[in-house]
Amino acid sequence: MIYKIRVILETEGDVFRDIEIKDLQTLWNLYEGIKSAFSLQGDELASFYKSDDNWTQGTEIPLEDMDEDGEGETMSDIYIKEVFTKVGDKMLFVYDFMKMWSFYVELLEIIDRKAIGVYPLTVYRFGKMPLKAPDKKFTSPSNIDDFSDVGDVDMNIKFDDDDDSYDDDDDDSYNDDELLDEDEL
Repeated sequence: MIYKIRVILETEGDVFRDIEIKDLQTLWNLYEGIKSAFSLQGDELASFYKSDDNWTQGTEIPLEDMDEDGEGETMSDIYIKEVFTKVGDKMLFVYDFMKMWSFYVELLEIIDRKAIGVYPLTVYRFGKMPLKAPDKKFTSPSNIDDFSDVGDVDMNIKFDDDDDSYDDDDDDSYNDDELLDEDEL
């Protein structure tokens, strides 16, 4: 089986690639295919993230095992047919955690034919790849207004153990005479 996957760069304009890959290839093979299709340089760390229909970031599948015990799943452990079980399944992909190239990955089609040639294979290109990763714009939801919903807060909080009768002179446990000279150490 051949899986046709659309990979969309998160950017202002439309930039995407359609990649065909065999069902028994791994996410690592798709990682290599995405790098090739988008001319991404180097072997930077990257991760796929399971996603729902709203592109919500779910479980991470990293390029390399980051678990302390060395038992974590990596891209090399997971077959394409395991994460893309039906047309419309989605994942997120982030390449190079310093530059944060971000992509939306969606299964377009499952084709019942034998693989011919070397896969993954870029079968369609649309849009020009930018020279640098698009800037991320982090914005707050429009319904948040600088904590204006917090209301009035009483800052005169009194704790149970507050006692105004404490006298600093009663607790003079520090004695300058007890300090040792460097020579005595």
